[in-house]
Amino acid sequence: MAASVLGFDVAKETDRIISFVREVVTEASAKGAVVGLSGGVDSAVVGSLCVRALGKDKVLGLFMPSYHTPKQDMEDARFLAEGWGIRAENIPISSIAEAISGPARVAGTKLARANVEARVRMSILYYHANSLGYLVAGTGDRSESLLGYFTKWGDGGVDFLPIAHLYKSQVRVLAEYLGLPPGVARKPASPQLWPGHKASDEIPADYDKLDIVLRCLFDLKANPAKAAREARVSVGVVNRVLEMHRKTQHKRTMPPSLT
Repeated sequence: MAASVLGFDVAKETDRIISFVREVVTEASAKGAVVGLSGGVDSAVVGSLCVRALGKDKVLGLFMPSYHTPKQDMEDARFLAEGWGIRAENIPISSIAEAISGPARVAGTKLARANVEARVRMSILYYHANSLGYLVAGTGDRSESLLGYFTKWGDGGVDFLPIAHLYKSQVRVLAEYLGLPPGVARKPASPQLWPGHKASDEIPADYDKLDIVLRCLFDLKANPAKAAREARVSVGVVNRVLEMHRKTQHKRTMPPSLT
């Protein structure tokens, strides 16, 4: 079962997403879309799909590097934007984030400071979207959503989510289908919220196994033991996935309120 669990018709799905993007933008009476380009596979796929859906003149790409953003990521993001022929702007965020959180010597957890960067990027995206009458295109995928592996009101603050129904492994397949550079399509996932930040340091397993666990648990409603067998991981890994999902439920719902 594991080999077929993540299979999908990539051509059909591409057409479906393109239609979705056009529909969302049209129904909002918007003029286009803004995409934050990080040089990673998710933003690259979303950027490519938005260009196909709306045309290069209706997509704005924003590079928002921090002082620790890898040079290769920026080069990849610029290469993609130039290849699509879209307008793109470079807006460094370190000074803005430091104005909020203070210099490194000021008390504050690493995660709190990192989340400031994600929320600064969200604010910049919305400034440009509001100025142009565009929508903010989200770049999150289903793997990140189910794990809560995103910043609340940061990269989770968007107008629409073109690939939120696809697991990371599926996004990589889609990237190859769209003709994105192999170095981008296969690049290790990382939010790059601090120097050397890698997703593999925080998530329970690599995405090739993790996605099978997630699919089994949340789509096929398999029990933890079966999910572990299908993904060839320990039940402990599956339990960590369930715990991450439980603890981050607040990120996937509206804030609680009295009725």
